[in-house]
Amino acid sequence: MNAAPLGPARRVDLSSQECMELLASVTVGRVVFSHHALPAVCLVSHLIDDGCVVIRAHQDASLVGSASVCGVVAYEADVLAPATRTGWSVVVTGRTSLVRASAELACYRRLLTHWADGGGGVDQVVRISPDIVTGYRLVGTGPVLT
Repeated sequence: MNAAPLGPARRVDLSSQECMELLASVTVGRVVFSHHALPAVCLVSHLIDDGCVVIRAHQDASLVGSASVCGVVAYEADVLAPATRTGWSVVVTGRTSLVRASAELACYRRLLTHWADGGGGVDQVVRISPDIVTGYRLVGTGPVLT
């Protein structure tokens, strides 16, 4: 017997603080940046430190070029449960900078792991300083009664 179809989820906007707490609860997200004047997306691991999103990128990644000139990026992470139409999504938009201090680099490199081999080369650590933080939670409404 088939279950009744689910109704659309209700969207509940989150505060910046709630967004950062949710972002800190996961370790993977997507960084969106400009590559040859077009949008590009890359899956990366992250951590939250002192209110900033810190990610690791391969040196040959286009993102590193953007970060070295203080580019603006968006960073998105989410947890979704399609079966129940619940979950959350957070987007942080902000300026990037390369982490250069050797003690910080060593610490971040220990804590952040790559999801894919970058083909060699030294990797870089990029800090995203949030300017805009938005997010929402999807709250299930239950089955549609007919």
